[in-house]
Amino acid sequence: MINSNFKVACVQLSTGTDIATNLPAVLELIRSAKDNGADLIITPEQTLLMANSKKQLFNQISYEEEDKSITALCDLALELNIFLIIGSLSIKIDDYRAVNRSYIINNNGKIIGYYDKIHMFDVQLESGEIYRESSTFESGKKISIIDIPWGKIGLTICYDLRFPGLYKSIATRGARFITVPSAFTKYTGSAHWHVLLRSRAIETGCFIFAPAQVGKHQNGRETYGHSLIVSPWGEILAEAIDDNPCFIIADINTEEVMNSRNKIPAWSYECDYDVL
Repeated sequence: MINSNFKVACVQLSTGTDIATNLPAVLELIRSAKDNGADLIITPEQTLLMANSKKQLFNQISYEEEDKSITALCDLALELNIFLIIGSLSIKIDDYRAVNRSYIINNNGKIIGYYDKIHMFDVQLESGEIYRESSTFESGKKISIIDIPWGKIGLTICYDLRFPGLYKSIATRGARFITVPSAFTKYTGSAHWHVLLRSRAIETGCFIFAPAQVGKHQNGRETYGHSLIVSPWGEILAEAIDDNPCFIIADINTEEVMNSRNKIPAWSYECDYDVL
């Protein structure tokens, strides 16, 4: 039987360039969120490492089966009796390539699903910032929808947010919730973050959980923050307004998904339009 009510927390981070330093801070915030009643806790994109360079990245990351930080996070989920979604980690797949991978861990400390970021952030912004994720990361090829005690949850990461077809595909396959762990740049976040997240919630009739990176990082990158929890009706239930690591928390009633979808059933409408 699916439970109707739970508490979700989104952890906001300002991740640095050393995994060994970053991990204890992440574990502490997860513990604090649990102490405040969270049943499901989600961390941002690149939870444990915002590297200076590809060389530094590959000097620190591991193959999945060798990654001690994953073991630590699984152990914590078991200890705290929580469901934990690690927004993403860089996971080595060979000596030159990695994947940007989300993990979902159950309250028994077991990984029950993962998702590799599909859409690579390959852009040159007007601010002069240049990003070429595809030079380091292998793009994912499949969507990921996992059963948790409160219903199905779909996993996405950051730049995926700009591709609404992905979100409709997740919703029409039964998801009630969608995660968007992110490291949005300050430049793009200030312009688009809120409107994109609220739009994805309204279009799909899903709760959107969006933990974010924030502030000026050791690698020089500046991220927007403003972690959000958004209802299926597009209401902001919680927002991180501090430019510091923290967490936000909200009460979730899963019945709101069907209530919103029944009011506006466009989320499931399929049509192949003719062209004049």
